[in-house]
Amino acid sequence: MCADKDNSQSMTVAKISGVCTKKVEPVGRWFEAYGNRKRSKQSLSYHSLNSSSSAESSSEVSEDEEDEHLLITLDPTDWKNQDHYAVFGLGKLRYRATDQQIKHAYKKKVLKHHPDKRRARGETVKEGDDDYFTCVTRAWEVLGISQKRRSYDSIDPKFDEDIPSQCTESRDDFYGVFGPVFEENSRWSNKKNVPMLGNEPATYEEVNRFYSFWYDFDSWREFSYLDEEDKEKGEDRYERRYIEKQNKAARQKRKKEEVVRIRELVDNAYACDPRIQRFKDEEKRKKLEQKKAKQDAARAKVEQEQKIRDQEREEELRKKEVQEEATRAKNAAEKKEREIQKKLLKKEKKTFRTFMKERDYFSPDEASKVNNMQDSDRLAELLSLESLKALNTDLASSEDLEKQKELFLKQVESLNNKLEEEKQKNVESLKRTSGEESGSKLKDWSAEETQLLIKAVNVFPAGTVQRWETVANFITQHIPTSNRSAKEVLAKAKDLQKIKETYGRQKAAVNEKAYQSFEQTQQKTVPPGAGKKNELDNPSERFVTAAEYQVAETGTNPAPWTAEEQKLLEQALKTYPTSTKDRWEVIASVIATRSKKDCMKRYKEIVEMVKAKKAAQAATAAKAKK
Repeated sequence: MCADKDNSQSMTVAKISGVCTKKVEPVGRWFEAYGNRKRSKQSLSYHSLNSSSSAESSSEVSEDEEDEHLLITLDPTDWKNQDHYAVFGLGKLRYRATDQQIKHAYKKKVLKHHPDKRRARGETVKEGDDDYFTCVTRAWEVLGISQKRRSYDSIDPKFDEDIPSQCTESRDDFYGVFGPVFEENSRWSNKKNVPMLGNEPATYEEVNRFYSFWYDFDSWREFSYLDEEDKEKGEDRYERRYIEKQNKAARQKRKKEEVVRIRELVDNAYACDPRIQRFKDEEKRKKLEQKKAKQDAARAKVEQEQKIRDQEREEELRKKEVQEEATRAKNAAEKKEREIQKKLLKKEKKTFRTFMKERDYFSPDEASKVNNMQDSDRLAELLSLESLKALNTDLASSEDLEKQKELFLKQVESLNNKLEEEKQKNVESLKRTSGEESGSKLKDWSAEETQLLIKAVNVFPAGTVQRWETVANFITQHIPTSNRSAKEVLAKAKDLQKIKETYGRQKAAVNEKAYQSFEQTQQKTVPPGAGKKNELDNPSERFVTAAEYQVAETGTNPAPWTAEEQKLLEQALKTYPTSTKDRWEVIASVIATRSKKDCMKRYKEIVEMVKAKKAAQAATAAKAKK
């Protein structure tokens, strides 16, 4: 029916068609959202929290992976063995799930399964960690932190550790059997752009790159998630160290097994790869062709070389003739140029001498005249053509006699200065070339350098590789301003050895003389037999040494350590480890002539000595490599 504008009249235009039935397929994200709300028994307000574009994307990817039965059946006490991705409904995505998807899935689980939400819906909730919501929390603690998620991904329970074997099936369907395995294991690579297995038409470079990469496979996979004990649960640091040591050993063992597994996978693939045999056949054929080509080339080369030698001989003779002709022409031109220069110089000399003679050498008396004559001769003989020509021009351009004299004296002074500079340079050059070694020997050694030299000689005994270079480096490390060479160090060491021998002989003589004087004094003051009587009266009496008396009185012994004391200290350090109670008191009791302070000080000196020795040897080795 139809009505006019004034609604005054209606009329029939056409009949309405009959009712028909059509099949409509429910599609679209809004229908999906409605289905999710219907299944999860959620209100529209709950769905509005997840209505952002990223949430819609996560819902589309997850595709109803949530399994409430799985959550309810999980054991909260065994949360470590649960599938954390399955808890969040990301069982298909797993390690490919983004952080945003994990966060969104966690929020959904919290909004739906939080104890407070379930209590509001009238569901039964267990108290504390016994409720299955603990599994959701644990899953978030693992997957929500990048480092812990990486540890969990390393032991993904859904990852297939099996590798194909070298069997007929693997050879027949090589790409179908090994391709997915390599693609799955590529997730462990530290490097990006992991090469895949490829197909039959692959080139040699592609196959070689593939096997080179996988034979040097750098895996980030680690197994800390499987640690049996948490070191933070240790009661003290010793227990924590022990737990960490056990965990580290277990990780290394699994890491080695992983390396062996990857290597076995690559070996099996290499053995079954049909392209390898094809490349080997091609290589063999190429070698035969190359061998034949090489023989032909050798034969042609001999012929060509003979031909080239003949041509080179002819060319050499021609070039030699041309070169000789050019040399003769050059020599003639140079000779002509020298003659011209010689004539010009002779002319300038004559002009200069005539000018000086006409001016009476700018001197009224005979004494100064002789000196000026000598200076003028020196100028004429030593100045170059350009300098002499310039001097003549300057003298001729000036009519004032005093100014001419001033120019002459200035030129003489300049020549004298130049000669003096050249003389000084020659003297310095001679000093540098011939006096370096003697100058270095005359350089005095400071007391600190001498002490370090004595110490270094004891630290680096005879037989040490590059001993004197090492000693020189040792001294330079402690005194940066000292730049002693190995020769200087060796010479100084020999001088000190001579001084030591002379001093030793003098000391022995003095000690012998003192001992004789002591014996004579004892014979005068002690009655005969008195010593024997005392020995019999006190057969077990022990006399206190001077060193022991010094330690008892002052608490330290400043005397140098003897070899016997050093030996006792080393033995005591081995016998009484750092865990010994009152270790240094015990060590000091072993060495009667040393106190606790002396022992600790000596130990520090030994440690510093060892460090310095290693540093000096390292520096010497580095210098030797250069």
